[in-house]
Amino acid sequence: MLVKINGEDVDIPEGSTIKDAINISNAPYSQGSLICLIKGQSELEGNINKYKIKSPKGSVIIELSDAPEAKPLVDFWKSHYSDFNGLSVRWTSNNEVAVGPVTTDFTPSKENHKYWDRDVLLSLSGFSRDATHIIFAKEDMENVYGVPEGTNNGVFAKVIGGVRTLRQLTDDDDIISVEPIIERSTVTDSSSVSELSTPLAEGNQLFTYCLVEPNVNSSKSVEQFFSVIHDNTIKVDYESNSFIGEFWLQGITKPVEEITERKRGTVTLRNSGKGKGKIYIYREDRVRVNSHTTIGKVVKGMELIDIASYGDVITIHSNPEPIKTLTKTQKEVEEELKNRGIKQERVGVTEDDAIIVEQIPNETMDIIKAGKVQTKGLNKTDLILIKMTDKAPRTRWYFDKLTGLVEKPIGTLKVYFAVQDMHIFMFAGDDREAKGILPENTPKDIVKAGSIGVTNMSRKNLGIIGIRTKDNDEFGPTAEPFDGTNIIGEVVSDLNDIHGLKENDIVYLREVNPEHIDEETLEELDTEEFPEDTDMMDESIKKALK
Repeated sequence: MLVKINGEDVDIPEGSTIKDAINISNAPYSQGSLICLIKGQSELEGNINKYKIKSPKGSVIIELSDAPEAKPLVDFWKSHYSDFNGLSVRWTSNNEVAVGPVTTDFTPSKENHKYWDRDVLLSLSGFSRDATHIIFAKEDMENVYGVPEGTNNGVFAKVIGGVRTLRQLTDDDDIISVEPIIERSTVTDSSSVSELSTPLAEGNQLFTYCLVEPNVNSSKSVEQFFSVIHDNTIKVDYESNSFIGEFWLQGITKPVEEITERKRGTVTLRNSGKGKGKIYIYREDRVRVNSHTTIGKVVKGMELIDIASYGDVITIHSNPEPIKTLTKTQKEVEEELKNRGIKQERVGVTEDDAIIVEQIPNETMDIIKAGKVQTKGLNKTDLILIKMTDKAPRTRWYFDKLTGLVEKPIGTLKVYFAVQDMHIFMFAGDDREAKGILPENTPKDIVKAGSIGVTNMSRKNLGIIGIRTKDNDEFGPTAEPFDGTNIIGEVVSDLNDIHGLKENDIVYLREVNPEHIDEETLEELDTEEFPEDTDMMDESIKKALK
């Protein structure tokens, strides 16, 4: 039997389930994500009530009448609208535009009727079924049009857009196409959310993923979007009639890039205000606003966006796909980049087995535009591997933002203080980003070698990051007392590899258990009491810093 899967015809055996269809077609789908099933095209089109009529002068949009008397004409239009593709504007006057002809089975009446500006009616010109035209009223008028008997005076629609275009049409113009306008209500009234075990029938339409075309003019914002969909899924953190939202990277700031009208299917990134970093996908048209950077548009699978509810997960892909070279070797990415037409320039450590820790430029869209990328390599032993704890979510969020690990698999830190004999290495922080870091997961009896700590807001050096390379039962990794230190993780690679660090060195980090800390978790944390600053930093470190 023939079904459509993500818009493509697929022949599957009778009795196949949604799971069978996905396996047969190899359709993109992430386990547990949303699936949309529409019984058939006729059911979908049955819920459409707006159409776009394209001409060389522009488009005219009509909305079908819901009057019971107009139903025979509405039904005719829904099943025959494509018959008007390529037809001509037969005549125009001060009060009307006529397009046709087509043949119908209606019986014409000879009665005189009143019509109002923007009415759309069906006329059997000369009382002939073979000369059926659509008439667009350009003003209030009264006339005998041979309209079908008992059908709302022949009126089946109203012009709701493109009035200026309508008035510019002449009998030299043709109708390029007539297209149904798919709206969210069209999909939600026709579809259902289904399980993998649901059996399919002839003519069913199945949607398993959403495809986004990124905006080449918003490369930095697009890269944040790529970070969000790193596993080819997106979670619905908010939904309304006009959009769905994904808020995982709320608080991450990107510069203002291209701003456009927010048409249905537009994907944006909020670039300022309280919600900066949030991603929105629009179900309905909205006006342009300067706080939203346009990062792409949905080109397939809008049906999933339409039916999604809060908490749903949607499989999502992009075309082109992001360029991800970090954590791979120089040799591994060579063939990948070549296949995409991208020239690779090796920098840093250039040997085949060197681990790539930076790509320059970082943004996929800029790489594609330039047609080349520098891949900076590092010896594997120079990459610091860390394991993070989930017991200090607020501090970990700060750490991930500061290092870049929130968006990339490899982060960086700049050495602020390094004295091997003191068994402590400290890294520059950001006191603005560190505001609000309350004490959490503070050590009790001892700080083990390899522990990673952050100075909390009970101390002056708020936000400083440190690593201890030897056990200490008095001071944490940033040389602060235990109550001024939040432990966020540990170094799991060889500590000897960091002993050679000196001030202003850049170190590269990779998490071995990357799990995301979401904003909801941070908001749920209770405000804790914390001790006042007693300036009890390890005296030996304090002297060294001076």
